[in-house]
Amino acid sequence: MRKVLYIALLALLPLSCKMAAEVQDTASELFRGEVVAKVGTHKLHRNQLASYIPAGVTGEDSVGLARQYINAWAEDLLLLDMAQEQLSKSEKDVSRELEEYRRTLLKYRYLQLYIDQRLDTLITDEEIARYYNGNQERFRLERPVVKARYLVIPADSRALKTLRQMISSDDDALLVEADSLASTTAIKYADSSDTWMDFLTLAQELGADYRTLLGSLKNQFASLEDENGILRLAYITDMVPEGKPAPEEYVTERIRDLILSARKHELETGLEQDLLEDARKNNKFVIY
Repeated sequence: MRKVLYIALLALLPLSCKMAAEVQDTASELFRGEVVAKVGTHKLHRNQLASYIPAGVTGEDSVGLARQYINAWAEDLLLLDMAQEQLSKSEKDVSRELEEYRRTLLKYRYLQLYIDQRLDTLITDEEIARYYNGNQERFRLERPVVKARYLVIPADSRALKTLRQMISSDDDALLVEADSLASTTAIKYADSSDTWMDFLTLAQELGADYRTLLGSLKNQFASLEDENGILRLAYITDMVPEGKPAPEEYVTERIRDLILSARKHELETGLEQDLLEDARKNNKFVIY
């Protein structure tokens, strides 16, 4: 009798283990949240999906983002499963590429740490001016840059003539008055007379075609009227034409980046040379 009971228990053991595993899997899924999509053996849980959707997004936007994420998730796994099935064992062996990537990433991280610890980020106005004066050919303009006051206004506005006179004035009081008047009569007004801007940017600000607006420039005014009777008007207070070196202040940030890039390159080159020299001195690097 005991022998029969023992055999029966042995027969039930695999079933019990399977049931225990199923219970554990079910409990795990309940803990993670309900499954919202499945690709083969891969499952996407609601909490994973929720973490992708930004807080505050609701309604159709939320549904759209969820669908987008689910489709991308499925496409990625379907492609991965297909690769696992179709590629040979040698083709699936990516250990060499992973090792190369690991080494590249480690070197990159160390270089970043080395440079961050030693890079002098202070750049004086004198250094910027010296770089600009010595490299003006690098800063030749592909398009004009301007300083301007500009507005978008109905062409039949009674305030147009007054605003046109005001924005072309150098009188600070009149410019303040122009800003006040434009706020109630113009669709858009901006004073960028103290900042250089690409003429293309000016055209975009006015909602105008770049070439057409540039072609309309006469006596410091550029203006275009559309079929709806809306006038786009700009008064150019200063301008540097294409082909000329850009003003120094227009390229200051670019120069700053170039100087920092040169300093980083110098540090990196110096590190490589120092490592080689030290290795030779300590017999770590020997050429036979």
